Amino acid sequence: MVNETDPLLGDARPSTRPRGLTQYLREELDTHYGDLLLLACYVITGLLDSSAVFIWGSFVSMQTGNTVYFGLGLVGTEDDRWIKSGVSICGFCLGSLFFSTFHRTFSPRKRWVLTASFIIQLLCITVAATIVTVFRPAPGAALSWLVLVPIALVAFQSSGQAVVSRALKFNGLTSVVLTSIYCDLFSHEEFLSLKVFRNSEELRRLGAVICLIIGVVLGGLWAHSSVGMMGALWTAVILKTFIVIAWLGWKKKQD
Repeated sequence: MVNETDPLLGDARPSTRPRGLTQYLREELDTHYGDLLLLACYVITGLLDSSAVFIWGSFVSMQTGNTVYFGLGLVGTEDDRWIKSGVSICGFCLGSLFFSTFHRTFSPRKRWVLTASFIIQLLCITVAATIVTVFRPAPGAALSWLVLVPIALVAFQSSGQAVVSRALKFNGLTSVVLTSIYCDLFSHEEFLSLKVFRNSEELRRLGAVICLIIGVVLGGLWAHSSVGMMGALWTAVILKTFIVIAWLGWKKKQD
């Protein structure tokens, strides 16, 4: 029997049950301001590449220079830079395959997917930093796994940043290329006017250049110090950790 005091349409009070962790991690994230995290990746790229070029003689993120080194090695060279560059290229290509498959298999902008992507990147840098910290390979030492493995790991993770830029629809902020950004920035019709500061795309390009330079300066300081590559790698670990935390707390996409 229905009592007169029973609600006709059921309990109208909103549910106060807290969201579960699984539901929270499966939320689609709002990509607004996601470009700020990609700009932070430019700092990491500059930091690692400047240190790696100075100490190891090859890039670990930007593969254009590595392709030149590798090609020169094929026609004959006295150093082993081309081998390191080849390892870096292979690591980057494998990383691109892995991260793109990972994001395509799952929804690319879910909280857990973006967080997991950067956790994997963080783990790669952490392992590389641990190897360099424990074994301390000398810059002029003979070529060994102590250098090749960290190069491969850092190159592998750097591709993850580029893939995420595609997932967030900020295709120009790959964090591993500046040549096209220079071209687009300086060829823009409003570059010589104040209107350029009202163009979000141009501001992103300018920010990418500035962030990369900041990272290069930091990497150069580490490279000229006594800690060298170890300091650069652990600094990258800290920066990447902040990005992981940021994705965990990022605003979800509104329905």
